[in-house]
Amino acid sequence: MRQARIKIPPAEAEAVYHCVSRTVNKERLFDRTAKEILRRQLWQVADYCGVQILTYVVMSNHFHVNVRVPREQPVTDAELLRRYGVLYPNPTPYQAARLAVLQQQLLTNDPEAALWRQRQLRLMGDLSQFIKLVKQRFSIWFNKTHGRVGTLWSERFKSTLLGPGAVAPLVTYTDLNPVRAGLVPDPKDYRFCGYADAVAGNTVAQEGLRQAIGGRDWPETQTLYRQMLFGIGGSPRTAAASISLQDVHRVLEAGGQLPLATVLRCRVRYFTDGAVLGSRAFVEEQLACYRRKTGRRTHMVPHPLPDCTDWGDLMTFRGLRQDAIG
Repeated sequence: MRQARIKIPPAEAEAVYHCVSRTVNKERLFDRTAKEILRRQLWQVADYCGVQILTYVVMSNHFHVNVRVPREQPVTDAELLRRYGVLYPNPTPYQAARLAVLQQQLLTNDPEAALWRQRQLRLMGDLSQFIKLVKQRFSIWFNKTHGRVGTLWSERFKSTLLGPGAVAPLVTYTDLNPVRAGLVPDPKDYRFCGYADAVAGNTVAQEGLRQAIGGRDWPETQTLYRQMLFGIGGSPRTAAASISLQDVHRVLEAGGQLPLATVLRCRVRYFTDGAVLGSRAFVEEQLACYRRKTGRRTHMVPHPLPDCTDWGDLMTFRGLRQDAIG
């Protein structure tokens, strides 16, 4: 008999869960493209449902995600429409026209708009709805792309309700999955996990890890969490790879700090948003040249880089996308 899932009602208190879902027969179906799509959909659906991803990992035949479901709060119509736009970033002409009508109907509390509001709210602030929506949307994409039919997932997802002392260990366990599988020696090098997203500059991922381990800000969280990852990842496990003791000692000696060259490599895509990268004098010179040629950017000044390592005198021409994913 199917057992009831253990969940704390959002009306009573917030809760944190560790969830895992596997493919049918544990088949290794997900290539890099599929992992990328599932990675993006996790972030999109979490934003839509109003839950927070602390971290996640997408492997070739399963995914883990640690989710904080906040205490229930009222959701305004404006926020509902914003979240709907997140879920459908490229609406069809019909959807766009329908949304415009809904905006007007919501203002007058039209009965049809009220039903739409109720349907949306039922999908929000609930762990089961979040995972269900992720799996449904990804299954539609995967089956259509690969010309297949039928179920993609082996069973309903498994979830564990986490107490305060269990959150950090489970978050670490999640990000260490690709290391244990022998795919990478360092979790920052595995694109499809929360830690790699955070190192790459995704501020939503950074905030999730900060809350998971209790850091004051991302620089402190980064150093603490990296030491945790390597301290735990260096412990041997049966039938699983581990981080080498040499790498563990190296990270601990560095206090969990990532060298500048390493961060630059992790943020190749992230830094393309800056347009110009160099010393303050170099950036100011390029800004002056740009103003003379275009008459624009009269109020722009060099931007410092995010606090995650010692950047020295490096500045950027344009503010970087702090919420860039990957």
